[in-house]
Parts: sequence; C-alpha cells; structure tokens
Amino acid sequence: MSWGTELWDQFDNLEKHTQWGIDILEKYIKFVKERTEIEISYAKQLRNLSKKYQPKKNSKEEEEYKYTSCKAFISTLNEMNDYAGQHEVISENMTSQITVELTRYVQELKQERKSHFHDGRKAQQHIETCWKQLESSKRRFERDCKEADRAQQYFEKMDADINVTKADVEKARQQAQLRHQMAEDSKADYSSTLQKFNHEQHEHYYTHIPSIFQKIQEMEERRIVRIGESMKTYAEVDRQVIPIIGKCLDGIAKAAESIDQKNDSQLVIEAYKSGFEPPGDIEFEDYTQPMKRTISETSLSNSRGDSKTELKFASKSKGKLWPFIKKNKSPKQQKEPLSHRFNEFMTSKPKIHCFRSLKRGLSLKLGAGPEDFSNLPPEQRRKKLQQKVDELNKEIQKEMDQRDAITKMKDVYIKNPQMGDPGSLDHKLTEVGQNIEKLRLEVQKFEAWLTEVEGRLPVRGEQARRQSGMYEAQNTPSVNNCAQDRESPDGSYTEEQSQENELKMMATDFDDEFDDEEPLPTIGTCKALYTFEGQNEGTISISEGEILYVIEEDKGDGWTRIRRNEDEEGYVPTSYVEVYLDKNAKGAMTYI
Repeated sequence: MSWGTELWDQFDNLEKHTQWGIDILEKYIKFVKERTEIEISYAKQLRNLSKKYQPKKNSKEEEEYKYTSCKAFISTLNEMNDYAGQHEVISENMTSQITVELTRYVQELKQERKSHFHDGRKAQQHIETCWKQLESSKRRFERDCKEADRAQQYFEKMDADINVTKADVEKARQQAQLRHQMAEDSKADYSSTLQKFNHEQHEHYYTHIPSIFQKIQEMEERRIVRIGESMKTYAEVDRQVIPIIGKCLDGIAKAAESIDQKNDSQLVIEAYKSGFEPPGDIEFEDYTQPMKRTISETSLSNSRGDSKTELKFASKSKGKLWPFIKKNKSPKQQKEPLSHRFNEFMTSKPKIHCFRSLKRGLSLKLGAGPEDFSNLPPEQRRKKLQQKVDELNKEIQKEMDQRDAITKMKDVYIKNPQMGDPGSLDHKLTEVGQNIEKLRLEVQKFEAWLTEVEGRLPVRGEQARRQSGMYEAQNTPSVNNCAQDRESPDGSYTEEQSQENELKMMATDFDDEFDDEEPLPTIGTCKALYTFEGQNEGTISISEGEILYVIEEDKGDGWTRIRRNEDEEGYVPTSYVEVYLDKNAKGAMTYI
C-alpha cells in the first residue's frame, strides 16, 4: 500500500490532506495548553483556599487549634496544599513533554511538507514542459507535411500544364523536394521528442512521483504516530501523580481518624479549670437573736455585743463567697429575704473590689496581663507559669548550645590563627553568658511564683471550709491588703488599699510587660538553593539564590533557623540552603 502507486494522480488532494493533519496537530496542542491553564488555575484556587482557612499566626484563633479536630482540619489544609502542588506538576509536565515538543515538531513538519510538495511541483512542471515540447514538435511536423503535400500537388499541376515553361516546372519540382525534406526532418524531430517525452513521463509517474509521495506518506504516518504518543504521554502524566494524590487523600483520612473526642474534652477542662471547689453550704443567719433581749441593762448590752460580733462574723463569711455573693458595704441596709439572696447568687457576677483588681480586669479585656499571671484562677495560673518556665528553659538550652558552638569556634581559631582572631569571639561569649544569666534569673522568678501557686492550691476539704466562710475567719484581722486574696475566681481582691500605692504597682506591672527580648546572634550565612514557601507557624519563605543569616544550626530535626532582617526570622529545611558557618568560611559574616 503506497501513495505513490495508488494516488499517483491525487497531488492536490494529498496536499490538502497533509495540511489538515497539521491543523489537527495544532488543535491538539491548543487543547493541551488550555488543560494546563486549567490545572494551574485550579491549583492556585486550592492554594488560596488552603491559605484562607489557615489560622493566623500569633492570634487567638491559633490557640484554639490545639484540639484534635482542629489539628485534623489543619492537616487537611496542608494535604490540600500538597494536592494543589500535584496539579501544578501535571501542568508543568504537560507543558514540557507535550506542548513544547509538539510545537517544535509542527514547525519541523511544516518545513518537511513544504520541501516535499516543492519537489512534486517541480516534477510536474518538468513533465508539463516536456509535453509542450512534444506538442510543438508534433504541430511543426504536421505543418511541414501539409506544406510538402501542397508543394507536390503544385509541382504535378505545373508538370502537367503544357503552357508552363520548363524553368517553372523545375522550380516547382525543387520546391516540392525542399518541402518534402523539411517534412522528413520534422518527422525525425517529432519522433525523437516523442521518445524523450515517453521516457520522461515514465520516469515521472513510476519513479519521481512515487518517491515524493512515499516521503509524504512517511511524513504523515510519523505525524499520526507522534500525536498518538502525545496522547499516551497525556495519560501517563495524570497517572504519575495518582499515587501522590492518593497519599494526600490517605493523609486526610488519617487526620480524620486521629480525632479524639475524649482528648478534646480533657483539653477543655485544662483550658478553663479554675482550681476552685464549688461553694459550701450557706449557714443559717438567725435574725431573731436581737429579739431575745432581757429587761435588764446588762443583758441588753451583752445581747448587743453578741449581735455585733455575730454580724461581723457573718459579714466576713459573706466576703469569702467569691463566685456568688456580693459584698454588702452598707451597714444600714435592710436584710433581704433568703429567697431573694438565692436568686442573687444565681444571677450576679463577682465584683472587683480594689483599684489594682480594676486595672487587672481592664488589662485582661485588652489582651494584656500581669507578668505573674495573677489575674488568672489558680489552676490556669499554674499552667501559664509552668509553660513560661519551660519556654525559658528552652531558651537557656539554645543559648548554651550557641555558647558551646562559639567555644568550639574559638578553639579552632586558636589552633589555626589564619582562620580568624580568637579574641574577636570573647565579646560574643560574654554576651551569651549574660543572656544565660538573665534567663536563669527569669526562671528562678517564675519558679518561685509557681511554687507559691502550687502551695496555695487547697485540697477539697479546706476549700469547702473556706468557701463556707469558716476558713481562718475567726483569727484573721479584718483589714487585709490586695495581695493576700489572689485566689479569687475572677482575679479580683476583697479588700481595698490606697490609690497611690496601686498607681505605683500599675507602673511596675507595665514596665514588666514591655521588656524587650534580645534577638539571637548570627553564627553564619546561608544561600537558598531552592525556593521555599513557609506557610506553617515558625517557618519563613525564601527565594532561590537569596543570602540570609543563620542564627541556629540544624539540631538533627532537618530544620535550620535563619534571619532575613530584624523583624523576619524562622525555620527552613536544611536541604534547601547551603550553610556557611563562621568556622568554615572566614569573613562570610559580620556579627550584628
């Protein structure tokens, strides 16, 4: 089956068919290109969706994501981000393996097709020229034959006429012979031209055209094979990412299975537990006592004295029922019925009874609190203090690791003076030592507060007695300062103090709240080998080729802490950067 033998006379149709084949290829290229644009757009929308629902850093929303259900949601968002990355991979692979390759192939195909049909037209023009030469030779031979016949007839007529001179007859005879010779020459030329044309025509239809059409057929078959391979690649590109997409979906399913409702319930307890016990029973207040007076003056005065003592005791008892009872500061106010007081227990909120308490309550609403977390209930305060101690211990460990690194670097400089001056690291060691000492003092301070809180947390029996108003009520003086009753549920205090002292305490608290934390020193530089999008908490985004400062080496977890400027720092994968520490690259870094 060959186009050269089967389609020897279909030159124009083959030209149209091959052009149609190129149009189909270009249409397929356009289809793949639009598919890649859809994949890119879909991936971008997925990334934006994932980013939109990520918790904001350093916000209250981020603290709420400690529950397993919220962690599972975060894992789902991260998996969707990876899922979007696979669609970007599909777009990139289709562009590089299909669109770019086919576009280049189409250009080569057009050039090859143009060359083949140019050769075909050239062969057609040649055979047409041969045909024209044959027609011209044939017409000349026909004309000469007719002229020879006319000359012969004229000679015969002149020869038969007796009135014609011999000279005229001889002239007619010579003219007939000349025309006859010209006819013979035309015949010979026509015969030669005909033989040449037949040879050229045979070569044209059995050699040149079949060869050209065979090349065109091979070109068209290569085009068909190429578009088939591209379609197969199209499917393979999708199939290659299916396992990774499956892992993303498995990760979402695994995150869903990790949800633990019991653990979340326990976290709610830890988040909101105050550490107080429920209030004890309310004691009966005997309002009939003043009525049991006797007629004598002695019994009257004694009964009044007893009544005052009992009322004073009852007033102090009521002052200790923080969660429910409001303190009545008006001695002349009439006693309310017990039913009204019970309703008041259920609907009222505790008041802030001193100026420092008012300041702390306002600070709590504004998102700021005292350094010792005294505005919190005992259990929550203990948790916050323990968390602060753990954070400070981690900072101390980091500073100690940095001190060890500087010490090792100094030893290297001592052994190899050409690498650097050992004395240049002394100020750095001093600075790190001061930082460690400051952090240790902070730890001691918070540990003291923590010990104080843990010592004040009562057992249930003591708490019940205190809530009922019987805990040390008889031996405690009636005048107390604000610091002696910190364990109230709302962080308030039951006694008042002078406004001048409280203003001093407020200024001290504000000074403590605005202590600045010193940034970590730099220990080298690094160059970003790849682009990294830092979307998780504690990470930072970097661009390929970017030079940054190293402030903490990889501790074996695969992450290195870097800094771009004073306000931007975070962790990046160690494999994404090339690190130059001061001990390996002299002069690569200037300490800040």
